[in-house]
Amino acid sequence: MTQKIDPSTLQITDMRFADIDGAPKRCTLIKIYTNQGLIGYGEVRDASSRTYAAMLKSRILGENPCNVEKIFRRIKQFGGHSRQGGGVSGIEVALWDLAGKAWGVPVWQLLGGKFRDEIRIYCDTDAEGRGSEMGKALKERMDQGFTFLKMDLGIEMLMEVPGALSAPLGFLEKMKEYKIVFKTPHGSIDPRAMRGEAYDLFNTAHPFTGIHITPTGLDYLEQYMAEVREEIGYEIPLAIDHVGHIPLEDCIKLAKRLERFNLAWMEDALPWQMTEQNLRLAQATTVPLGTGEDIYLKENFKPLLESGALAVVHPDVLSTGGILETKKIGDMAEDYGAAMAIHMAESPIACMAAVHVAAATRNFMALEVHSVDVPWWEDIVTGLPKPLIQNGFIKVPYAPGLGIEALNEKLIEEKLHKDFPAAWAPTDEWDKEWANDRQWS
Repeated sequence: MTQKIDPSTLQITDMRFADIDGAPKRCTLIKIYTNQGLIGYGEVRDASSRTYAAMLKSRILGENPCNVEKIFRRIKQFGGHSRQGGGVSGIEVALWDLAGKAWGVPVWQLLGGKFRDEIRIYCDTDAEGRGSEMGKALKERMDQGFTFLKMDLGIEMLMEVPGALSAPLGFLEKMKEYKIVFKTPHGSIDPRAMRGEAYDLFNTAHPFTGIHITPTGLDYLEQYMAEVREEIGYEIPLAIDHVGHIPLEDCIKLAKRLERFNLAWMEDALPWQMTEQNLRLAQATTVPLGTGEDIYLKENFKPLLESGALAVVHPDVLSTGGILETKKIGDMAEDYGAAMAIHMAESPIACMAAVHVAAATRNFMALEVHSVDVPWWEDIVTGLPKPLIQNGFIKVPYAPGLGIEALNEKLIEEKLHKDFPAAWAPTDEWDKEWANDRQWS
């Protein structure tokens, strides 16, 4: 017989973690425990530090997890942009999971109901070689049922093309050298290895690198995109990402070359903080601009939306502050005439959190899934339909909370990251962390 839950007396009693590798990157899964046996599932964003969540444990112990907004407002000051928002966001996701389970309803119902019964998925796609190879890879996605596509198009593709890039002498060679040395098995840069000169190279903002695309480089990228469109046609939406750290003027040149290819959006072409530069780019091209996966809290989206620079906001639930904050971002974007796509490159926990937001937000367009080619990815959790993605869509669940019954503990043990503690090890050292957190006197 299932234990009857009393939401009014529910209390948080513990929080623990498990770090798994290859889904597609390292993911830190969260369990928040309660005095009535309910467990809520959350997640710290890929490549973030579990410490961002662990340090908040003393601030949530004893609280009723159903008071999601109250707890979020207590802890949100400890988040930051990009991966630094992962702790607050991951905890907030777990709180919504607990609230839904306690009241016996799906999270989307707690957000005000749903606008759709299934969520359109797009998957970022990689391919070696020329544009024709990328086009064939994207065509395979279409054959699998996907109705929305995204690919990379930027200066990394030009590194080995003679005369395609100009930069301060030795700069590009150093970047290539460090990328080879510090590359992980999943293709990304290992942040623990980024020290000194390497850190400075990869964290130099776009206007300050001195990198420019030459006419040869622009010709190459334009031809690459032409070959892609020749394979997939023009009817299906196609977005591009990872343009590279080039200045505004080069972004304008590239965008103008790409206008004829009917792009859904050009993503993160410039640092999101540079509102005026993003606006100048938007005014100089008909290619829609999108950004947002590194922005924490809705108020930090507002300058870009007010400026009119964005056609698409692209938040990540595990960066923004969580489920409710992402819905608020989508609602605000609608007021400014912008659509919302959702970035997601994590486990099925983050994916289902995004599914609930997408279901409850009217101007939602498409949700990214970065793990279509990871065969065991959806097996991390139980209780969801299999396959989870069917004909390019995920069905909105009716089960309580996120819709996840349990985690696959055997698989988690198999995929544990070797550099982190055992799955769900005690975190008692964080129980009595103390600080005066007040923000005014």
